Amino acid sequence: MGPLLRWSWLLGLALMIPADLPAGGVQRRQPQVRRRNGNGPICTSADTSLQLSPTAVAPSLRPLSAGTSLRFLRRWTSGDGQDWLQVQAISGDPLRGWIRI
Repeated sequence: MGPLLRWSWLLGLALMIPADLPAGGVQRRQPQVRRRNGNGPICTSADTSLQLSPTAVAPSLRPLSAGTSLRFLRRWTSGDGQDWLQVQAISGDPLRGWIRI
């Protein structure tokens, strides 16, 4: 019984030790991705137009030139996979609308 107990103890120890080593089974936590809290303005990088709704055929409310400051309100993914942002112009009249990203 002595050799059987000794081998089972050795096997149990060998199965538990790799759990603490980096190559074992322990998952290390990845650093969290830092995200903006959404309070700061965003700027357009090219000329675009502010649209009434998040569809390609929606009427245009007004043109936006490159560098226009906008306040982010929410994000939408349409059924065809296009991403849209609902924004509000900071300068001028505070008009809300959608831009495609």
